[in-house]
Amino acid sequence: MTSLNHNTTHISFPKTTTFTIKPQCITLQPLKPNTKPHSHETLKTTHKIPNLSSSKSTFTPLPLPTTKVNKRWKEYQGMTNWEGLLDPLDHNLRSEILRYGHFVDAAYKSFEFDPSSPNYATNKFPKTTLFKKCGLPKTGYKVTKHLHATSGIQLPSWIDKAPSWVATKSSYIGYVAVCDNKEEIKRLGRRDIVIALRGTTTCLEWLENLRATLTNINPLQCDNSSQHPINSDENDQPMVESGFLSLYTSKSNSTNNDAIPSLQEMVRNEIERILKTYKGENLSFTITGHSLGAALAILTAHDIKTYFDKKPLVTVISFGGPRVGNKSFRLKLEKEGIKVLRIVNSDDVITKMPGFVLDDKVEESVDDVEGNSDDVAWFLPRWIQKRVKETQWVYSEVGEELRVCSRNSPYLKGVNIATCHDLKTYLHLVDGFVSSECPFRSTARRFLQL
Repeated sequence: MTSLNHNTTHISFPKTTTFTIKPQCITLQPLKPNTKPHSHETLKTTHKIPNLSSSKSTFTPLPLPTTKVNKRWKEYQGMTNWEGLLDPLDHNLRSEILRYGHFVDAAYKSFEFDPSSPNYATNKFPKTTLFKKCGLPKTGYKVTKHLHATSGIQLPSWIDKAPSWVATKSSYIGYVAVCDNKEEIKRLGRRDIVIALRGTTTCLEWLENLRATLTNINPLQCDNSSQHPINSDENDQPMVESGFLSLYTSKSNSTNNDAIPSLQEMVRNEIERILKTYKGENLSFTITGHSLGAALAILTAHDIKTYFDKKPLVTVISFGGPRVGNKSFRLKLEKEGIKVLRIVNSDDVITKMPGFVLDDKVEESVDDVEGNSDDVAWFLPRWIQKRVKETQWVYSEVGEELRVCSRNSPYLKGVNIATCHDLKTYLHLVDGFVSSECPFRSTARRFLQL
């Protein structure tokens, strides 16, 4: 990300006196030991971050946005690859990122986490009240479809003896929502359709995450048989992580009325319905997700762009997403005009997985190598690079990146894997980020409520 000086405002007076107003940044100093009684307990109470896997976690939403973005909405949706908007971070873009983050949080909140419940891994709230139940009563959107993802992993026979939640194959993963409020449509400059997807929660989803070898994505069909491991002569074909593709294209094999279609089929059917319903209107599709949901968001965007004849504007806003595919897949996304904005926490190890980067895109920015040690594989000799590509573990980063850092926040005490990957941490860091030279603003709202 190119480092830019933040804008300053100069106010001149008759006697040539000039005052310079700059954003108020927080300068982090080394922490001094606190010897006051109970300081440790106070610190834990003040800075504890709730686990998103808890259905009791709370999240105080921002007020309904009032700033109009209708004149520049295509810029904020990435039409110009967010050029000039990321460093320093444009205030309106920050608000839009946080707004979509709320939608992802609602996907978590509407998921039934209790494994003892007969409704485990299903959606807790009906479409009509989902946003209200999740603390978002005034989004200007209505939920039109609940989405489910199914694992394609074949389970051994002995799994029947395990608790039912262990072998849950299909689970509620998110939803589709359509902007239906006239004032919000006017503010946005178009009718926006959101697809919000949560991160990993079930056992089989974790297992799918571990299937990190690349799989050919062409053609991306509903039939699971379309997935096959790559051969050495297929290195130039678009390929994605096997587990992610399995969760996107697999469907339940049940023969009764409870059979669940694949996530891909659900998305295609709902998008087709929406395109017919709002034919002739100015539409945008914003697909947003966290962690696993961020990876599935990219696959969803690719599928929408390639499946429908009418090519709508498709944007991905991802939080803490892992790598998804190889260089050819990245080039395919760029050719299709899919805009991807990845919000990445430098301290989040999930964003550095799976595999590693061996990509000529890295060569364009040698100066960034020191800050991105996971992207130095291109220095290897050519013959080693060739052998490495045959391991099916070579990935490529997609889209544009907004890089934040947990260590820049004075409110985050202690950096650990869980905290750095938490959605609330991401929203907190986005809210505080100003620029690479002013990494955290002193007036930032705090998203770290108990």
